[in-house]
Amino acid sequence: MKELFEKKQTWTKEDVSAIEHSLLTNLMGCRTEEAVESAMTYASYLNSIGITNSNYPIFLKVLGVRNHHVIDSLLGTRDPFLFMSSIQPNYFIVATCFSFLAKYHPDEIYSKTLGIILGVFQAAYNTPLDGYNIYPPTIADVNSLGKHLIEEKGQDDLLNRSILDILDKLSALEGQNIDEEMEDLAVHAHNIRNNFFDSKKRLVDVIPDVLLKTEINLDPEVNPRKQVELAQAESKKKAEPKAAPKANTAQAKKDEE
Repeated sequence: MKELFEKKQTWTKEDVSAIEHSLLTNLMGCRTEEAVESAMTYASYLNSIGITNSNYPIFLKVLGVRNHHVIDSLLGTRDPFLFMSSIQPNYFIVATCFSFLAKYHPDEIYSKTLGIILGVFQAAYNTPLDGYNIYPPTIADVNSLGKHLIEEKGQDDLLNRSILDILDKLSALEGQNIDEEMEDLAVHAHNIRNNFFDSKKRLVDVIPDVLLKTEINLDPEVNPRKQVELAQAESKKKAEPKAAPKANTAQAKKDEE
């Protein structure tokens, strides 16, 4: 029995890192109020230190969280389209953003999350050929982008207009005579854009119907517990009437006598 208690289990740095990663993954799942609140605090911390070339993968990890409270904490007061403007787009960033669009159903993605992603694409494909050399989108990628066009909102909607502008940039790759895949991509981007503007055509005519279907059985988003600012809580406490002190019955009886 003595030997049993004297045995010590050793933990390597890799073991501890694995535990930390598991806990952080569960936290970012935002399945409980406590997890949402913790994720919001973590996102606020990231916002306070700012995005850099050495930490942007962590920001992308948080950007993939399906909870608008967390995204609001990450973004703060910044314009979503400019959130990642201090970082030069690269293959990893652009590919990750396209994977987010593929993961979400139409009209499901949080508008600010979509704004951040579109801001990355605007920077990457401002010069179409340079953007293509950074990350050459596939037909599936362009479908993932086009499926987030909301036909009912029209071209005056900010997000719709931004997607259409990016599709226009990609369609400008037509005629470069570099490779067949680029030509196919450019033509497809042009067709999606054209079908959106043409009242006689629909997106479903050029984007697979399965991608355009909305998901009606999504798990409800978990909200944090209702919280108030500390100063507000303290002022409310001060405003509450103080309870009258209990009378000393013994002294009161003596006074009566």
